[in-house]
Amino acid sequence: MDSKHVFTDQLKQQIIERGMTTNQVEGQLDRFRQGFPDLQLVRSAAIDNGITQFPDKEHRTYIDRFEQAQSEGRVMKFIPASGAASRMFKTLQSMLNAPEKLTPDYFDSHPDDEGVSFTRTFLGQLENFAFFEDLQQALQNKGLDAVTLREQGDYHTLISHVLEEKGLGLASLPKALIPFHRYSDHSRTPMEEHIVEAKEYTKKANGNVRIHFTISPEHESLFHERLEMVRGRYEADGTNLLVETSFQKPETDTIAARPDFKPFLDDSGKAVFRPGGHGALLANLEQLKADIVFIKNIDNIVPDRLRETTYRYKKVIGGCLIILQDEIFSFLNELESGSVEPSHRKNMLHFVREVLCIEPPEGITAESPDTSRVDQWLFDRLNRPLRVCGIVRNEGEPGGGPFFVRGSDGSITPQVVEDAQINHDDPRQKEIFESSTHFNPTDLVCGLRDYKGRPFDLEPFRDADTGFISRKSHQGRELLALELPGLWNGSMAFWNTVFVETPTETFTPVKTVNDLLRDVHQSE
Repeated sequence: MDSKHVFTDQLKQQIIERGMTTNQVEGQLDRFRQGFPDLQLVRSAAIDNGITQFPDKEHRTYIDRFEQAQSEGRVMKFIPASGAASRMFKTLQSMLNAPEKLTPDYFDSHPDDEGVSFTRTFLGQLENFAFFEDLQQALQNKGLDAVTLREQGDYHTLISHVLEEKGLGLASLPKALIPFHRYSDHSRTPMEEHIVEAKEYTKKANGNVRIHFTISPEHESLFHERLEMVRGRYEADGTNLLVETSFQKPETDTIAARPDFKPFLDDSGKAVFRPGGHGALLANLEQLKADIVFIKNIDNIVPDRLRETTYRYKKVIGGCLIILQDEIFSFLNELESGSVEPSHRKNMLHFVREVLCIEPPEGITAESPDTSRVDQWLFDRLNRPLRVCGIVRNEGEPGGGPFFVRGSDGSITPQVVEDAQINHDDPRQKEIFESSTHFNPTDLVCGLRDYKGRPFDLEPFRDADTGFISRKSHQGRELLALELPGLWNGSMAFWNTVFVETPTETFTPVKTVNDLLRDVHQSE
């Protein structure tokens, strides 16, 4: 082992207990010192230049092909749902921690304070949240009333009963279990809304619906209690919910570092390990051994009244993936045979360039005399996991988007790129990044089996050079945190990727509690 990282016996034991190796941790510490190379953007993807639009008249072709695969039981849904709701309530929590601000006098004298503005909106529209009835019941059990507390200016009591265990305890719940949408006789959490969605586009002919949530261990019992409480409501029509859960694996955590790149130790002398970001869920995705998988964030859901557009475009991008797979698998079988007609080789290269939007490296052409090299490149390029990404017009939400990136072999491929992955000090790279017209994928459908029906090993198609380093604090001291390549960024960097534009109403994230006041999250 390199002497620059000397591991104590205590740290070695921690590493073993997490299912990691000292070499892994050594590599992570080296990453802090070396950093990550910036991606080289060539251009942003745009309509008819990397982003496909499907006219309404073409939808039926894709929907029919998808529904055939759905009835055969090839489709399931995967939802990263381990995030806590604490971020949703971050502003309210900060106000609660400064009780002198939670008064009508302070509100009146500080109208431009962001925390005041946010909290005023929250309190003013309290009745419009799906959890209002639950809050009112919790308060009434103590002889209190939400509206009266608001009128009296007792904002502290009101908000504390929203966030803390003495009331609803929403700040300590996972986002999956926060009531998002109100209906006539019940409210629904994101977990339930995803179940409702999954029934529409993953149910097989026998009624089975397979859906997988990644959750945190501390929320496991709460999650399953809620699931069993509502299961009957969603199985009443003969549906059989096959709900699976898994945790982010401790062996995918990353060690925290001091600013001098040595292991960060907490006050008890133990090394601090942190979750490696949602890129760590690549291992969970691979373990499914699934065929066609939809991936969607836990907070990106709509109430019933807006669901038809979501259903339609889910099936459109699913059908697109299956039709592309059919063609790719045909090519791979021919390439494997070792006997490829020149005209077919030309068609394959055209498909790679025009459909997959990949520019091959130098020398890979239909005219190349070295046909074996071309055929080998085609086989390696096509025999990969495939994803179709539904993306929306960028309307100001933070995040990355679809771009063309130059790889180390000289090829140019479509990629999902985050802000942190590029060099903003390079004027040209900054210009390209800011020219993007579309936002990160709101929906992904993934083909995880190869042309012989075997599940792909996903790890070789991950770009380890696409993580990033951030600064955090622990016990009042600064640390460096290492994020693994994001699930649909670097973790899928070497997949084949197709971008399809979908309507903006398919993208309805809830990052703060006040996002639930948007029209798209109001059920009426």
